[in-house]
Amino acid sequence: MKSLYLLRHAKSSWDAPEVDDIDRPLSKRGRKAAKMMQAYFRANHIRPESAICSPAKRARETLKLLLPALGDLSPHYDRRLYEASYQTLLLCLADLPAQCESALLIGHNPGLERLALYLMNDLGHGPGAARLQDKYPTGSLAILASPAEDWTRLQVGSCRLDDFIRPSDLDASLGD
Repeated sequence: MKSLYLLRHAKSSWDAPEVDDIDRPLSKRGRKAAKMMQAYFRANHIRPESAICSPAKRARETLKLLLPALGDLSPHYDRRLYEASYQTLLLCLADLPAQCESALLIGHNPGLERLALYLMNDLGHGPGAARLQDKYPTGSLAILASPAEDWTRLQVGSCRLDDFIRPSDLDASLGD
């Protein structure tokens, strides 16, 4: 069984509108959300074997705040994840070795949301499915499980949605 963790980067700052999109850092709210997600990973013993992250500053900063909960993980930064479609995200996942049983992908919308919806099967209408279908806010995590033997076999409806956690689920003061 493969475990896939799809994390949208935390909230970015718009304090400096002249900064290129790829170079926007996290906002104060985003740092708080990423730290809460770190606590969630730690409390739920989530330790993926592999991590693929967008090179965007806000995604890298989100991952950096998560790393203390992830153990000895050497993340891979993949340029394809920046502004990627769900099809490109699938190609990135297909590059993972078959023996890897769990992976974290940190990316952006709309590709990340579309990937989660594409992979979800009809049995995935459990915890968080309605929230995911409504909106995939910054800092949110979709947890999917697949019986696929390797990552190249991920396809439409091939995963069960085990949960969808938004920062606001962890701290109501953050809102959506």
